[in-house]
Order: sequence, then C-alpha cells, then structure tokens
Amino acid sequence: MTEGQAACASKAAASAFVVMVAGWSRAASAASAMPDGASLGPHWALPFAGILLSIALLPLIAPQFWHRHFGKISAAWAMAFLAPFAYAFGIGAAADALAHALVAEYVPFIVLLTALYTVAGGICVRGALHGSPRVNTALLALGTALASIMGTTGAAMLLIRPVLRANENRKHVVHVFVFFIFLVANAGGSLSPLGDPPLFLGFLNGVDFFWTTRHLALPMLFICAVLLALFYLIDTYYYRRPGEARAPELDPAPEAAGIVVEGKRNFVLLAIVIGLVLMSGLWKPGIVLHVFGAHLALQDVVRDASLAVLTLVSLLITPRTARTGNAFTWAPIEEVAKLFGAIFITIAPVVMMLRAGENGVFASVLHLVTDSHGRPIDAMYFWATGILSSFLDNAPTYLVFFNLVGGDAHVLMNAGASTLAAISAGAVFMGANSYIGNAPNFMVKAIAESRGVRMPSFFGYLGWSAAVLIPVFLLTTWLFF
Repeated sequence: MTEGQAACASKAAASAFVVMVAGWSRAASAASAMPDGASLGPHWALPFAGILLSIALLPLIAPQFWHRHFGKISAAWAMAFLAPFAYAFGIGAAADALAHALVAEYVPFIVLLTALYTVAGGICVRGALHGSPRVNTALLALGTALASIMGTTGAAMLLIRPVLRANENRKHVVHVFVFFIFLVANAGGSLSPLGDPPLFLGFLNGVDFFWTTRHLALPMLFICAVLLALFYLIDTYYYRRPGEARAPELDPAPEAAGIVVEGKRNFVLLAIVIGLVLMSGLWKPGIVLHVFGAHLALQDVVRDASLAVLTLVSLLITPRTARTGNAFTWAPIEEVAKLFGAIFITIAPVVMMLRAGENGVFASVLHLVTDSHGRPIDAMYFWATGILSSFLDNAPTYLVFFNLVGGDAHVLMNAGASTLAAISAGAVFMGANSYIGNAPNFMVKAIAESRGVRMPSFFGYLGWSAAVLIPVFLLTTWLFF
C-alpha cells in the first residue's frame, strides 16, 4: 500500500466512523441511558474475548485469510458487541458507548501513536552498527532510558529500525526483539507520566509528576538490570554459535562510514510532541467540549489537533531518503489502528463490569486484593493490575484499580503510596506479558515482521514472557511489594 492509498483508506474509515457516531448520537436523546456495570452479565465480555482469540489464533491457523481480512474481522467483533447492546439497552446507550470509546479514548490514542510513529519513522540512523551482544545490549539500554523521556512508543519507534539494521545479517534475532518489547516498549517507561499511558492517566488525576520517579525507580532498575543481563547472556550464546556472526564484508555499513543521522528535524518535532503531552496535563482551562455525546477537555482537543498537524509537518519536511532508508510504510500503524479500534469498543462492557466492584461479575477480583479487614494487599494489586493489563489495555486497567482504592491522588500518594506504586508497576511492567498489553508491542512486532523477522506467535510470545518475565516479577514482588 502506498502512502496515498493509506491516507485515502484512513480518511474513508474516519469518515465512516464519524457518520456512524453522528447518526447514533442524534438518536440518543430518545433512547435509554448507559446501564450500570452491575447489571451486565459475563456474556458481554464475549466480543472482547473474540477479538483477542482472533488475534491469537487466526495468524496461526489461517495466516493469509487473517492478513487480508483482519480489518473486517475487527469490525465484525465490534458490531457483535454494539448491535446486541443497542437491542438490550437502547440505541442511545450503544451510541454513548461507541462515542466514548472512539472519540474520548481511541482518537487520542491513535493520534498520539500516529504522530510518534511518523516523526520517529523520519529519523534514519545509518552507520557502523554491528549486532554484537555489546552493541545490542547498549541499544536496548539506551531505548530503556529514553522511554521515560519520550514515551515507550517514541523510544520504540526511534530505535527499532537501527536495531533491525544492526542485526539484519544475523541468523538468530527473534530474542533481540522480544527483549526490545520487554524493555523499551514497557519497563523503561515507568519513571514519568510521559513514559506510559497509565502513568499519564495518574498524572491527569492528580499524581505528582515525579511521584512515580521516586517510587518506581528501584523496582524499574532491578527489573531492567536483570533483563539486560539475561539478554546479554542469551545474545552472547547465539552470537558465538557457528555461522551466526556476520563477516565484515557482509556489513552494509563499514566502520569507516561512522554514524549518520538523517531527518534530524524530526527531533525538534519529537520534542514538541512531548511538550504537547505534558501541556495537556498541566494546562487546565476548565473548558469542556461535547462531541457526539463524549466530553472532551479543551487541552486534549488542542493536543490532538496539534499532534495531527505535526504528523503532516513531519511528512512534508522529512527527506524521502530518510523514510526509504527506514523502509517506512503505513502497514504497522494501519494494523494497530484497526485491531485496537475493535479492542477499545469491545472492552467497554469489561471496564464497566470491573468498575462495578463488589456489585459486578468481577467481584472476586476485589476480594483477591483486600484482606479480611478491607485493607489493600499490595502484592495482589500488583498482580491483579498486571494480569489484566496483559490482556486489556493497561491504561483503563490502571484507572479501574486507581478508583478501586479511592481515587484520591493526595491520599494515595501518602498513606496509600505502596498500593499506588503496586498498581502503577503492575500496569507498566506487565503490559509486556502479551502483544496486546501495550500498543508499542504490536507495532514492534509488525515492523519487525515487515522486515522479514519471524516473530513468535501470540502464544509463542506468551511462552517467552512466562519463561522470562514471570520469574522476574515474582522476585520483584518479594523484594518491593
């Protein structure tokens, strides 16, 4: 697909969504209100389970069919929730659910991802990057450090192509990109609200900017140090196998060439993106706009509109050779946009049921995280938030548990500091447990596969996370929670 075709497809999809939401919104005033999550049965989670199983199974059993029709399958699962929901609770309730999912959550999500993907994709690093264990470990460490500054998505999109280029002539490279997801796309973003969406939601709800830096620094350093050391050992093992290390004459970037960065103007745009995200958390004019029934704060509208402009500016000012050198295409962001569109829609009743607490079908979750005196159990909050963040979007999962322990940021930062730290750590760290735990995971997978890397299947990746991450998280629980 060319850039023009992708743009046309994106415009057509956006127009279709707008028309649908607008049409439903006009009927909302005569229809019933949104139901309480306590009134929803477990069957309302079936469409969400369906899209997850489709992502997990269809690439294995019908890869060509999935590759050609994943957008249609995603739309079908979204309608499998919306149509029965409209029948059961009225078109107004379905319109509210759709408007909130798309306008209030999905659009800001995909606009930010698209901006970071486009801007970072315009920075091309060429030069003498050999995929040796030392170089690979250094690149992963650099990405881990950058993730809390420019976000996991920004750091992942900036470094994924240099890592791909450095390892393009190695035989065994899958582990490199699995650990890249573990570190750069997840654990590295735990030190600031800029790092990962869950922490940004906490910032918007009153958590101090540097609170996470103070309370998650030790767990983050422990996890990242263990993962980097383990990665170095695994990479060294593969690198020393016969026929693995590439010969100098096969190196596409001789040592004499040095390191060359093309598309440097995008670093300025990347800084502006970070500034816009920070602005939306600090500037609160108190003006709320109503768009198709969804409530949007003015600062969020300004942020998203500015991010869209920056995306266009990046496309205009970036040299074509930079994007060509990165093998830049719209396919990875298109895949993320379609799949996460369905996820954001079908996850709505699941979040509603979780928010119902003891009155909902997930009351057992609340019982697991509190003791007999009603006091929070930090270790259980870490694992409950983490496990749900592995398969739900980690941002709304964080918000559910944040509200479950009172939702008062001042109280949680002080008396409830250990519990808030457990929730924050679970959401950020365990987003690495599956491809759908955090959006950059899927983007890294899609980009790596577009460059010929045979990434693990959905269940194959779960095997990696079970073998590597779960023991590390058990140690983290024992040491910190």
